[in-house]
Amino acid sequence: MAAHRETPVGDTQDPRAVPGAWLVALRLIRWAREHWLLPIMLLAAVVRFYDLTAASIWFDEGSSVLLSRFALAEIWGHAAHDVHPPLYFMLLHGWIGLFGDGILSIRLMSALPGIITVGLGVWLVDLLATRRAALLAGLMLALLPTAVRYSQEVRMYSLLGMWLIGATIALVYWGRQPRRYRYLVAYALLMTAAFYTHYFTVLCVISHWLYLAAVRVQPGYRLRHIQRPGWWLANLMIALLYLPWVPNLLDLLQHVPELKASNDIGWEDPVTLVSLPSMVWSLLIQDDGLTLPAWLFWLLPLALVAVIGVALRRDRSVFRGSLLLLAYSVVPILLVFAVSFVSPVFIERYVTVYALGLPMLVALAVDRLYTGFRVLALAILVLFVGVELVGVKNNATVDSNDQFSVVVDYVNRHFTEGDRIVTSDMMWYLSYIYYNRTDAQVRLYTPPAADGRSTRPNAYGFGTLVGEGVYLDQLGDLSKGSTRVWLIGTLDEPYEFAALPEGWQRQSDVHAGGAFARLYVRVPSVDKPGG
Repeated sequence: MAAHRETPVGDTQDPRAVPGAWLVALRLIRWAREHWLLPIMLLAAVVRFYDLTAASIWFDEGSSVLLSRFALAEIWGHAAHDVHPPLYFMLLHGWIGLFGDGILSIRLMSALPGIITVGLGVWLVDLLATRRAALLAGLMLALLPTAVRYSQEVRMYSLLGMWLIGATIALVYWGRQPRRYRYLVAYALLMTAAFYTHYFTVLCVISHWLYLAAVRVQPGYRLRHIQRPGWWLANLMIALLYLPWVPNLLDLLQHVPELKASNDIGWEDPVTLVSLPSMVWSLLIQDDGLTLPAWLFWLLPLALVAVIGVALRRDRSVFRGSLLLLAYSVVPILLVFAVSFVSPVFIERYVTVYALGLPMLVALAVDRLYTGFRVLALAILVLFVGVELVGVKNNATVDSNDQFSVVVDYVNRHFTEGDRIVTSDMMWYLSYIYYNRTDAQVRLYTPPAADGRSTRPNAYGFGTLVGEGVYLDQLGDLSKGSTRVWLIGTLDEPYEFAALPEGWQRQSDVHAGGAFARLYVRVPSVDKPGG
């Protein structure tokens, strides 16, 4: 276990000879050099910046950009009807105001927190174990495929990871010095920011409470932090700071049927027993592993369990850092898996912030095996990094010519004044409007159901972002005053625009990224009243 210290750095010279600010800077520089922080951060940056703009903006990212374009007060109101809290969208709003909404800019908003989180992971493991373990953790965090992936999307997951790892660091510092309430204040502020970023922050709260409960009853030296008034006051502070959002959350919970109806929740596949090992493969190689031989499919998850067991068994520290990382990573993943048997939510992006603890646990195991079992320790390290590299390669495999942006760009280049554009569903609509460079209002096709019911989205989920004027119930309504219509839909599925008005003739089409754009021209000679 690392020696007790208030900061993650060591003295470089007599503090009386150097001004305070310079002393802190020198300590930080020395600490960074000793932990190879610069090379680790550069590696994290390289894998996150590589092909950062190659993949098209998909509908979740499109919704992020669309929501962030509202004023701050409107973001608060629309997020209240969305499935995520408002902080990320507010920050993205400010970011776009400063740097624009180009794809590089908006994805940097995720890449930078992802890189910072790697550095925070080094800091956390340095507090819990040795310098060598911290360096190894940094290497494996830099390459963790699921972290790389969600550092390249215009969503809140990398930002959430930064808040939660930062809060866990603050918890460790307070655990070492429980009379320093500034650490609890930092913890409360970081956890509050996390709660305003994603609802699954509650899993981190559970993990921290479980950790403090475990060290309270551990054999030997028992830590009574969970009984300290400061801990309870810090959690009360989080609750009070979150109180302004609670009415919105309660309202959202009352409208779960509307969210299910709009397909914003409830679309996830049911879980089975193989979903858990499959998730491990997804986190590490960006593939569910279901096509692998059965022995290999189960080998990696079981080997990971064994490695984590080594980290726990060889932990002789008073503060049981490996137990903290276990509570942070494994417990939330298992909880989400268990809950998913009732209501499926076992999706990679929902647990990626908790998967950050897995390479840290592997680093602890390798570090603790190295002294007596050097060959085994190096084998574990090489195999884990090798698996990660496979995942990094899979994540970076992007065909820029087979992206949805190709479809929209084609329409942009061949658009003429007066053309109409109609998308077949909300998913294409949210992606399309980001790339649209025409002055046309993109419409969303919402034909009535067979029984006459409206298929328009309700006011919850993505529907909160779309105005009434966007919806189009009948294609025939477009014929009035227009002769050219672009239809945007899903490739290789039943045609979503089944009832074309009479006289429409296809002129051209393009397809890429699973979608098509087809230009139809209305022929006047066969035009009839009403369409």
